[in-house]
Amino acid sequence: MTNDADPLSRKTKLENSTIVGRRRLVQGLTASAGAPIFLGSARTLNATEASPVCREWRQPSNADFVATIGKDKAEFIDRVLFVLENEIVPKTMEGVRAGNKLFGAAILRKSDLSTVLAATNAESDNPLLHGEVTAIFQFYNIPKEHRPSPKDTIFIATHEPCPLCLSSITWGGFDNFFYLFTYEDSRDAYGIPHDIVMLDEIFRAPDGTYSEKNKFWSSWGLRDLIATTSPEQQASFTKRIDALKQTYSKMSNIYQQAKAAGKGADVPLK
Repeated sequence: MTNDADPLSRKTKLENSTIVGRRRLVQGLTASAGAPIFLGSARTLNATEASPVCREWRQPSNADFVATIGKDKAEFIDRVLFVLENEIVPKTMEGVRAGNKLFGAAILRKSDLSTVLAATNAESDNPLLHGEVTAIFQFYNIPKEHRPSPKDTIFIATHEPCPLCLSSITWGGFDNFFYLFTYEDSRDAYGIPHDIVMLDEIFRAPDGTYSEKNKFWSSWGLRDLIATTSPEQQASFTKRIDALKQTYSKMSNIYQQAKAAGKGADVPLK
């Protein structure tokens, strides 16, 4: 039974928070009596103790997008959707039929939005080979003389990256990533809750809250970007996303049915 008085209790009001709510949560953390509060900590530091300084929660701005991408927003969204539809989905469908999860990724050149590579989850070979990790391995397998700098690329993830993939993107040297589906989508629509649960349980990041703009990278949800385009563009993009949702629902059913039949990848977290 959960003890609601326990500060580390899983039964908190955060269960009913919205996506926006989890994004804003860290903003609300304030110092008490001049001492910083740490999530999951049993105490606070007193004024005489040395303490690390963490930057406040931040979200990338439109200026950050322009500085990072340097392309028209609608042109960029159109290209990312094309890559999802035509380059990632076919690989993912093949992977799902082999028992893998439905997460995929792609790396594009900033200069012209051309595709460096597209990849998908390969956990049937190794449980660490998530879509993003597989993409990063393939990227660094390209001979150095033919491989762009990660700072000159755009990282696309079909789903909001899990803790492993957030770290891998960081260690890989990429200064951005974009995703279509959120942690909540992974949990609620596709029956894979591990990302958001792991961030909460291990990192004390309630509901998957992380700083979308930090010293390493900036991140954007594709649907958030679409919401800033014209009504006509939004209608066109939303129609394509609805079609992608249907495709991913089909792939999810294939994966979940194989898992239920004991035919999925032999991995610890299914």
